[in-house]
Amino acid sequence: MSLIDSHCHFDFEAFASDRGDVWHRCRARGIEKLILPGVSISQWRSLFALVNSEPGWYGAVGVHPWWVKELAIEPARLQRAIVERVVHERAGNDCCVAVGECGLDAGIDTPMDEQVAVFKAQLRAAKELHLPVIVHCVRAHSEVIRHLKQTPPERGGVIHAFSGSREIAEEYRKLGFYLGVGGTITYARASKTRHALASVPLESLLLESDAPDMPHAGRQGERNSPEYLPEVAETLAQLRGISVDKVIAQTEENACSLFNL
Repeated sequence: MSLIDSHCHFDFEAFASDRGDVWHRCRARGIEKLILPGVSISQWRSLFALVNSEPGWYGAVGVHPWWVKELAIEPARLQRAIVERVVHERAGNDCCVAVGECGLDAGIDTPMDEQVAVFKAQLRAAKELHLPVIVHCVRAHSEVIRHLKQTPPERGGVIHAFSGSREIAEEYRKLGFYLGVGGTITYARASKTRHALASVPLESLLLESDAPDMPHAGRQGERNSPEYLPEVAETLAQLRGISVDKVIAQTEENACSLFNL
């Protein structure tokens, strides 16, 4: 049994000074694999240079909603750029396992129609590549669900950092999506999300850190780290009234299935 961090921005500058030490501590705590999402075209090359440097690290190719503003190509060309980059990265190995991080964010000032065009291009790329998608959704569940129904990725994907009701969780599950479980559940005030993730089938959940973001309760204002992932597993086990070993075993199986690890 090993832990898989299904969403970790380990390539970010926040880890530049001690990445090796952090990974050593991760391994000591049973974390064997990391999925590093893409966020912008300018980042893809360096992301995969890092991913290829360490067994157990995997990457995804995508444009995060926060980086849509800097996108200098049309959505149709973005679809082609993603396909070409994925084909290039998969030529030597299978380190590229998804399209994303992509999605919709109602909390930023980028117009929603621009975000939608970029999101749909990435859904089409995922469909063409037969890969799952890593989806970012902030206050836009209805819109995301509508576009997933219109352009359904045949391999499904994961709703990263899920925060929503049991009813919304079920909508995503019907579409073949997993739900990403991270530090949000360590906060007692997140009752709606804690209830939803305690009640949906464990077979639909993935563990994630979203490091260096999404710090846990008690660590507000600090850099989050993948080494804290066991705490997410422990909290989820407590909420569900099951053993942490069961949580780890099933979420590992889920991640391996989704990302073909």
